[in-house]
Amino acid sequence: HVQLQACGGGLVQPGGSLRLSCTASGSIFRLSDMAWYRQAPGKQRELVADISSGGSTNYADSVKGRFTLSRDNAKNAVYLQMNSLKYEDTAVYYCNQRLGSLLFWGQGTEVTVSS
Repeated sequence: HVQLQACGGGLVQPGGSLRLSCTASGSIFRLSDMAWYRQAPGKQRELVADISSGGSTNYADSVKGRFTLSRDNAKNAVYLQMNSLKYEDTAVYYCNQRLGSLLFWGQGTEVTVSS
């Protein structure tokens, strides 16, 4: 059973930066695709970015050029570097691990962009 631990959220001013981390237990991390989703109040959960087991990344249009997703297989971790944060980035951010039909979710970490 995989457990995902997300951290790094907080309160930041517009234009600021945060780095989210998600660490996974277990031995299948390096084989897994990883992703960050977010859910803003009153909205559906949406994909922010994902990274394949081979390191290929994909970003939502709303975060392209501002967010960078990376992974460290030696640490079983993915990192979401978020720069130039906007009010509309406010949400609870969730990490997700996928391998075939296996799907695991971490607990959310809250990001609030406010002046």
